[in-house]
Amino acid sequence: MDNRFGEMQIFLAVAQSGSFAGAAQALRLTPSAVSRGMARLEARLGAQLVSRTTRALALTAEGELYRDRVAGLVAEIDEVERGLGAADDTPRGPLRVNSSVPFGTQCLLPILPRFGALHPGVTLHLALSDTLVDLVEERADIAIRIGPLRDTGLKAKKLGRSAMALVASPDYLRRQGAPTHPRDLAGHACLRFSFRRSVDTWPFLIDGAVVQRPIDGAFLGNSGEVVRMMAAAGGGIARLGRFHVAADLEAGRLVEVLPGYNPGDHEDIHALYVGHQRLASRIRAFLDFLDAHLRLPGAA
Repeated sequence: MDNRFGEMQIFLAVAQSGSFAGAAQALRLTPSAVSRGMARLEARLGAQLVSRTTRALALTAEGELYRDRVAGLVAEIDEVERGLGAADDTPRGPLRVNSSVPFGTQCLLPILPRFGALHPGVTLHLALSDTLVDLVEERADIAIRIGPLRDTGLKAKKLGRSAMALVASPDYLRRQGAPTHPRDLAGHACLRFSFRRSVDTWPFLIDGAVVQRPIDGAFLGNSGEVVRMMAAAGGGIARLGRFHVAADLEAGRLVEVLPGYNPGDHEDIHALYVGHQRLASRIRAFLDFLDAHLRLPGAA
């Protein structure tokens, strides 16, 4: 009889304990039963998952990949069975969240300790990256996206919206002079993003109409946080979400540039997740937590 789930449990116990004996104790099995389960699993996969020596046991590269892939799956199965057999729907298990660097550092990290205190059974894996990831491929439960959404078939929960602003450091403006009209940006260092189109434009409200003005600069950053830090260091003028630069504006590290020409545009912020008829309690708990506790600095 195929016992794939049992073999997955054995493997995860071995990976966590670092030994067959430890896994056997945790699962209340004999060490020989654990050894046989591992042998069947490796034979079926056609890959060696653990490297054994007389003194230690370690996961191979294939073992680490398999562990990352099946840990969430086993937690899901456990949760489904608990939900069918009992009223206990306490959030537990691994929760993988992917966010942009600015949103993660400015908005998520300050409140995550509170989530941990409310849901101690959830193990939170947070990855910060401005590169778009595939939720299924990366096995992420939730991805937070800023800006227009693509039609991905995912469920989206709107978390808020953030207005945009042009900013620069007081030191840069003292050295280079403050622009008084969007046309003056031609003589300034405009900080751009390397992951967007190579010819950038910024929108401005000029004579009652929104006009896209091309901008140029010798610096390109691969994340909003890199661009923000460059602006704060006096490297040029940047266009960023207000939630990202609110603390810098308040502290005077950055000041707003050309506020009279700001078109008032904004970017929506969403939490994306794979929609199931019965959403895992740990995912539902995190979305509810964001509803209750998330505050966007400088939000529109």
